[in-house]
Amino acid sequence: MLDFVLNLLIFFIIIAVFVKESGLTVQRPTGEPPPPNADKSIAIQILASGEVWVDGRVIDPDAVRANVERLHAVNTKAGVLIIADNLAPTGLLVEVVDQVHLANVYNVTFATAGE
Repeated sequence: MLDFVLNLLIFFIIIAVFVKESGLTVQRPTGEPPPPNADKSIAIQILASGEVWVDGRVIDPDAVRANVERLHAVNTKAGVLIIADNLAPTGLLVEVVDQVHLANVYNVTFATAGE
């Protein structure tokens, strides 16, 4: 019986070395100020209340695509900077990112605001 347990122990030790867990490395944004090239970016701000601000005015989340296309036509090298409040709804953030991608802009940077 002791030999059986010892063989199982050796077997599990050898198998444990080959088990590799896969995962996704996520770099969460910090509360640091936006990157230095933020003034060249199209800034989209998402507040905790669910409001979406683009170009200094409140817009509907469905209108993000049209606004990004308009602003990107003016400066084709501009990326999009999404500044989301810590308490902003995650679903709204995903919807805004989808709208930006539908506008054919894939250079998206994230920053956080709030407490």
